[in-house]
Amino acid sequence: MYFKIYKDVSQQWRWTLKAANHKTVADSAESYWNKTDAIAGINLVKGASSAPIYDQ
Repeated sequence: MYFKIYKDVSQQWRWTLKAANHKTVADSAESYWNKTDAIAGINLVKGASSAPIYDQ
């Protein structure tokens, strides 16, 4: 599993959690103005997981 972080059409940050087969497992329900806030949201979902974060 891995996370992808990206900017949406409104230029706000969002994230998506992908499974090993590249299918979406979860995504951010909200957008973030700051990339660090989006990463903080990922870390809330991640908990102790070691899934990497890829910047798109």
